[in-house]
Order: sequence, then structure tokens, then C-alpha cells
Amino acid sequence: MNCVRRLFALVLLVFSLATFLGLSWTQTTEGPNPAFTVAVGAQYDTTHVYVSPSDVDAFVASFLGTFGGKSTKQVIAMVTPTPSKTTSQLLQTPVGTVSLFGFLTPIPAPFGAERTGYLVTNMDAAIKKAKASGADVVVAPFPDPIGVDAVIEFPGGVKTQIYWHTTAPSYTPFVTVPENRVYVSPDAVNKFLHSFLAFSDGRVVFDQPAAPGNEIGLPGTTFRRIQVESVFGKLLVLVTDGHLPYPYGRETTGYEVDDLGSTLQKATSLGDKVLIQPVTLQGRTSAMVQFPGGYIAEIHSSISSAGH
Repeated sequence: MNCVRRLFALVLLVFSLATFLGLSWTQTTEGPNPAFTVAVGAQYDTTHVYVSPSDVDAFVASFLGTFGGKSTKQVIAMVTPTPSKTTSQLLQTPVGTVSLFGFLTPIPAPFGAERTGYLVTNMDAAIKKAKASGADVVVAPFPDPIGVDAVIEFPGGVKTQIYWHTTAPSYTPFVTVPENRVYVSPDAVNKFLHSFLAFSDGRVVFDQPAAPGNEIGLPGTTFRRIQVESVFGKLLVLVTDGHLPYPYGRETTGYEVDDLGSTLQKATSLGDKVLIQPVTLQGRTSAMVQFPGGYIAEIHSSISSAGH
């Protein structure tokens, strides 16, 4: 009888452990887990934009005139771990934020290749998590005028700056969360996804193996299209062979607006160039726009929004 009881207790323990592990896996795959993430929020993510100093003011006027919002005061600072000098300011709009740099000295490598800045809750924890996920720390943590920065690289060559502020910022959430757009190869995509999801505690919203190639300027073809969401925000992964017509692959961010037509009118009136005219695909109408200084962005409206 005692053997039977011990066996029953063992079976119950194994079942309970399996149930617990099953629940934990479900939480990980079905959605972001704020209890374990190092992310703070999408409104603290910035697209890094580098333009020549002579284009800074024109870019600010154009970007804010197109999307609304405001700029922080422009400062001149050293934002790299080796000597350099740049103008620096933050452009905050309802649809996305830009960290704008106008370097007055040559730009030290690898700066300028990072696409995005993510605010993290703790730099040491974020570095540890990045390494555990398979990302490479290409610039070790270094102090800047308001905190600490580092640059990490996910498999597939996607570089991202992570930062921590000495004084925690408090920003208003976006009206629409911007979309970090990354292009990766079929050989690298699974390693990239594994690493990014582990680092961000995110989830795959959809994985479309044969999206229409019109979206990347290649009608009559298909490509794999993956949407990821996490506390960091949205990430759109476009899996291609790299045979991309200009300007596809040059844009790093997609901005969602209520009315694409009126947004494009404002943009062109401010001197922006519409490189790709609006096309409707994947539940959205989108265009490609180039701002002063050369920055290229995808801008879109959802079909439901555009129909208002």
C-alpha cells in the first residue's frame, strides 16, 4: 500500500510539474510577459536618423510638419565612446520618435548602422539577456551625457542600440505604434527570430510564407512576412533574397497615420519626395517618402482607417 501511495504521489508531482511548465510556455508564446522583459515601452523607442548638419533644420521642419509633435532643445554632445561631436535632439510625434544626429566630426564605427534605440530597465540585465539570446554586443556599455548606451547585433546583421537613463523619462504613449522594419535573408531569419523573441519576450502575431511581392516592389513574386510584437513595440520582418529595387530595404520604420492622402500632401508641401506612390496591400495603403537629408520612411494607413 505504501508503494502504491508513493507511486501515486510521484505521478501527481510529475503531472503538476508538466502542467506548470505548460502554462509557462503558453504565457511565453501567446504574448509579451511584462514580468520578465527588460523593455520599458514603445514610446521610448527611437529611430536613429543621421543627416548632415546642414540638413538638420530642414529635416526637423519637414518631419514635425508631416506628423505633428515637438522637438527637444538641440544640444551639441559626444554620444559615442570615442571622441566625436554631433548635434542631437529628440523629435517626438504621435506616430513615432526620432533621435536625430548631425555629426560635426566623422562618425565613429559602427554608429550610423544601428537602426533603433530601445530604452531598457537595467543595462546589466539587458546585456546579459542579449548575450543569452544569441545577440552579439558589438559596442560594450559606455556612459553618455544622460545615462548608459550599448549596441547589440542580432543574427542577420540587425544592429540595435539599447540605452538606460540616469533619470527615468516619462513620455506619452503613441497614438499609433510605429513599425520597426527589418530585412533578413532566408538563411538567417530563424536565428534572428529566436534571438529577438528571447531578448524582447515578444510573440509572433503572424507568419505569412507567401506574401505578395508588390509590397517590396517585386510584383509576380512572393516573400515571407512576419509580424512580431513585444513591450518594445512592433517589428515587421521581411524575408528576401536581397534582390530589392530602390528604395526597398532602405527604410527602417513604418509610420501609421489616419489619412495617408492628407499626410502625403503635407509631406510634399514641405519638400519631401514621394518615392513610391500609394499601393493597397496587406490591409493597408502605404507609400515610401524621402525626407530632407535622405531619410526614407514607409507611411501607411490601415484600410479601415482610410475608409473613415
